[in-house]
Amino acid sequence: MERWRGITETPPRWGRSAVTIGVFDGVHRGHQHIIGRAVDSARRLDASSVVVTFDPHPAEVVRPGSQPLRLSTLDRRAELISQLGVDGLCVQPFTKDFSRLSPEAFVHDLLVDRLHTAHVVVGENFRFGHKAAGDVALLEKLGQTFGFTTEPVALSGSQSMVYSSTYVRSCVDAGDVASAAQALGRPHRVSGTVVHGADRGGSRLGFPTANLSHDPYAAVPADGVYAGWFSCQGGPSHMAAISVGTNPTFAGTERSVEAYVLDFSDDVYDREVNLDFVARVREQRTYDAIEPLIEQMHADVAQTRKLLSA
Repeated sequence: MERWRGITETPPRWGRSAVTIGVFDGVHRGHQHIIGRAVDSARRLDASSVVVTFDPHPAEVVRPGSQPLRLSTLDRRAELISQLGVDGLCVQPFTKDFSRLSPEAFVHDLLVDRLHTAHVVVGENFRFGHKAAGDVALLEKLGQTFGFTTEPVALSGSQSMVYSSTYVRSCVDAGDVASAAQALGRPHRVSGTVVHGADRGGSRLGFPTANLSHDPYAAVPADGVYAGWFSCQGGPSHMAAISVGTNPTFAGTERSVEAYVLDFSDDVYDREVNLDFVARVREQRTYDAIEPLIEQMHADVAQTRKLLSA
């Protein structure tokens, strides 16, 4: 998959395209369905499939301070999109000037001028242009003018819910990482750098942990203990009991994410790592002494091993 930043940087040799447009935060199963339709259409038309996404999130520019927590980094988004067989990824910077484009200018500049769009696939609730003035009906009308067809796709989901980034964030925020994984099609991931912590896990408790410094806008699950997978960038995955919270037994005040990696002893300080959250083991608790906490941690590790082995 080729990747470029800004529509003006589209490779000059680029021919006809089947395009889909969206933030695609999390690349959940609904996104996967829409992107898959664009890939299928490109093959049918003997064209290239292109995903156009935005960075930063439009809400950060249009309504500063209202941006949602991120389900995936931009690089992770690109990785997941590439796995769907897409030919090209255009990361369009979302600026104040870009947000003021009329729907007609949005279509001409983003779809027609550089991508030579033959077919556009979007969700049925797609909006575009200044103040989200454009909708699918207008996109279809503009397609008649510029020579492309439009395919609105119904939102995907189960009988009880529709797959959306908002839904996944609500699951993560509630600590329901199993439901989040169902909507994503994989466990929710938080990535970051391993940093030095208070060193209580190793020196006092016998459970040395990798403390994660992550993007402050990352969607982190609710406080509690989770079973998940730990991996260094590009390396194998290892079982991990992951703690999210303030360490109330030690009167902690700062929220942290730390992982005790099972059957693992490598030095990972300052390395980029991933934590994939599979299941919630329990809520955060406060203990009156260290001994019952250690006993509970042994139980957490046993439960983590059981859940992940299954």
